[in-house]
Amino acid sequence: MVQKAKILLVDDRPENLLALEAILSALDQTLVRASSGEEALKALLTDDFAVILLDVQMPGMDGFETAAHIKRRERTRDIPIIFLTAINHGPHHTFRGYAAGAVDYISKPFDPWVLRAKVSVFVELYTKNCQLREQAALLRLQLEGGSSNGVDAGKETAGLLAELSARLAAVEEQAEALTKQLGEDSADAGVVATAAHLERKLTGLRRALDALEPGTGGGAMLPLQG
Repeated sequence: MVQKAKILLVDDRPENLLALEAILSALDQTLVRASSGEEALKALLTDDFAVILLDVQMPGMDGFETAAHIKRRERTRDIPIIFLTAINHGPHHTFRGYAAGAVDYISKPFDPWVLRAKVSVFVELYTKNCQLREQAALLRLQLEGGSSNGVDAGKETAGLLAELSARLAAVEEQAEALTKQLGEDSADAGVVATAAHLERKLTGLRRALDALEPGTGGGAMLPLQG
C-alpha cells in the first residue's frame, strides 16, 4: 500500500486552516496544521512533506522569513512552497515570494479547484519519487547480496533493473508533460524552475541506473537523496 503524502498547512487563523482542509480533503492525503512559522519549522524537523501551503501574513515570523529558514535547511530545501496571501500585491511583492523560494504565489480569495489541482501535481511527483527511492534501495540490497547466488541472482537483478527502469520512464514522461504544460500555460519563473530541478534529479537517477546495466561496469550506486 502506498503511504499517504503529508501536506503542511501554515496559517495563524484557524478558520483559514479549516478552509484549506475542506478544499484538500478530496486528495485523501495527510494534512498537517501549523499555526505559526515556528510551529511549521518544528514539524519539518521530523516529518517529510510533499508540499507546503504557507500564509504570507503571520504575526512574529511571517511567511517570507519562514520560507527562508526552510530553504536554508538541507533536509527541507527542495520541498515545494505555495504562498497564500490576502495582500493586494504588485510585481515586486510577487517577486519577493519567488525570491524566498516559492514555486507559486496565490492571492486570496482563490479558486479551490485550481489550488487543489496545483497541490495534487506536487503530491503525485512526491509519491513517484518515494516509490523510485524504495525501488532503488531494494535494488541496491539485491546487488550487494546477489553475488553469492550465481545465475539466478543475476536474472533476478536484471528483472529488478528492468522494473525500475520502466517506473523511472513513467515518471520521466510525466515530468516532461508537466514541464511542457508549464511552458505553455505559466509565466511563473518559480514553477518552471521547480520543474527543471525535478528533471535534473531524474536525469541523475537515470544515469545511475544506466551505470548498473550489464556491461557498463556495474559499480555505481543509485542516489537515494530526497
